[in-house]
Amino acid sequence: MASVASSATDGSHQTSERPAWTNLTVVPLGVGGQQLLSDSMCIQRFESPLDLMAPVNPIMTRVNLVPALPMPPDVQPAKEIIHCKSCTLFPQNPNLPPPSIRERPPGCRTVFVGGLPENATDDIIREVFSPCGEIIAIRKSKKNFCHIRFSEQFMVDKAIYLSGYRMRIGSSTDKKDSGKIHVDFAQARDDLYEWECQQRLLAREERHRRTLWEDCLKPPSPAPVVHFSEHEAAMLAEGLKDNHKFSQATAVLLTWMDRGEVNRRTANQFYSMIQSANGHVRRLMSEKAQHEEEMERAKEAFKCALVAILTQFEQISAVFAAACRQKAWDHFSKAQRKNLDIWRKQCEELMKVHGDEIMGFRHEEEMEMSDEDSDESPCKKMRCEDNGACDQREACLREENVSLRWQLEAYVKEAELAQKEVCREDNNNAVGWNLPDTSLQLLQQSVVSVQQQLHRLQEQLASKEAELEQAREEHHFLEGEVLSLQDKGVSGCPPSTYLSMGRRSNVVLSEKEALLLGVISTFLHVHPFGANLEYLWSYMQRLDSKVSAGQLERLMVRLPLMFRQELSGVGATLEKRWKFCGFDSLTSG
Repeated sequence: MASVASSATDGSHQTSERPAWTNLTVVPLGVGGQQLLSDSMCIQRFESPLDLMAPVNPIMTRVNLVPALPMPPDVQPAKEIIHCKSCTLFPQNPNLPPPSIRERPPGCRTVFVGGLPENATDDIIREVFSPCGEIIAIRKSKKNFCHIRFSEQFMVDKAIYLSGYRMRIGSSTDKKDSGKIHVDFAQARDDLYEWECQQRLLAREERHRRTLWEDCLKPPSPAPVVHFSEHEAAMLAEGLKDNHKFSQATAVLLTWMDRGEVNRRTANQFYSMIQSANGHVRRLMSEKAQHEEEMERAKEAFKCALVAILTQFEQISAVFAAACRQKAWDHFSKAQRKNLDIWRKQCEELMKVHGDEIMGFRHEEEMEMSDEDSDESPCKKMRCEDNGACDQREACLREENVSLRWQLEAYVKEAELAQKEVCREDNNNAVGWNLPDTSLQLLQQSVVSVQQQLHRLQEQLASKEAELEQAREEHHFLEGEVLSLQDKGVSGCPPSTYLSMGRRSNVVLSEKEALLLGVISTFLHVHPFGANLEYLWSYMQRLDSKVSAGQLERLMVRLPLMFRQELSGVGATLEKRWKFCGFDSLTSG
């Protein structure tokens, strides 16, 4: 043992003043073999010059360049003897288990050092632990232990590395000059307080960043709405008449009404503004009709473009067919024939993929221009013309009735307002207020004129309703006449011409039409709210790809007692739907 100590003493003269253990590339490990420091920490604090390991054996202290050998993960790294000016640290037996340590407290910068020699002073402790980092304070006890506080947390891990070493002061073998030190994490209130302060600071910064991010994501605030006044009301009334300022003006009007600005004094102004807003209804309806016309024109242009595309596809197919004939095919080279074959297959695939939609439009046009449509019966043509005229007349009468009802409601409101004004004037006169007689006479005259106009509007509305009822009766009468004419014509014909007459009537001619009627009736029966023509056609395409939408529509139009077309939806969702009404016809018949 003495020889080892002497050799260690001799080797210490050849080493530098800095302890050799600070140059180790060995990473400090815990009890279970876990790494106590991060890789970046270890590289900054424990890497030796030239990335070489210091000698483990003190006899090899003169050898300066020893390459670091890879170690198995289950083998604990060997520790070396550490030489200081006043003491020497000897590592424990590598066969013994590593010293145990407690769980690391949060923000720990203080270590507990136990097992110190009795003669260990603060200078010796500082000399041993100063290579670990900057020491802030050392609190030594009389019972051979102390607490050391470092400036950073990673320094505590380097101090834990010294746990298990045996300290010997000088070369003395006295019991008071030696002891096995035990280094462990210590729970210090100062460390916990500073760690909590740091966490609170980080939490405040995180809240601040989150607040800034939420403020960036918030939508911009709407523009402030001006308060109600006579001048602002006049400006708003002008804005309601302008198409470009209508949306903003209605928002301001709505805000004023929500704020409760409507009262007896301002009711007439608000009524006039609401009436101005109502005047835009007809403009909106005309715009809707204009957009519908544009959509129809776009559909026609799309159909024409698809027809042109189909024509070009057919021409390209004809070109490929001519190129594949024997008299032209023999003159091409092998590579050219291969390319022509590839191009022809690609063209056929594209036509197969996109041909269904294109051919659908072509079939519709062919069915519209077929001879069956041109050879319709005169009774059916007359019935369609009568139905169109009656429907147009009924639509005009309905529009006039609606406009008259709106005017009637407006005049009723004006009459009520005028009566309220008269009643209020009478109450004011009864209380004792003196008003000019001219204003009272004017109010009475306005009430009388409004009542007269209201009476005239009621008479006009009654006359229009009578005309509408008369038009309906004429329509029903014409329908009865057409049906009677059809019955007479069919029953008076000989059996040889019965089939030709049946083609132009509502009689089902072929088994295919009967099958289509059965499928359509079943489909519409399970859709009680009806279905549009496109939806019905897409369903029928799965059963028979040759059926077109025009053929289905003409078949349903021929049988009005079984199928009825109605308008469904509001605004942009308005569409025509077909419904099955066969049960209703049987019940009414």
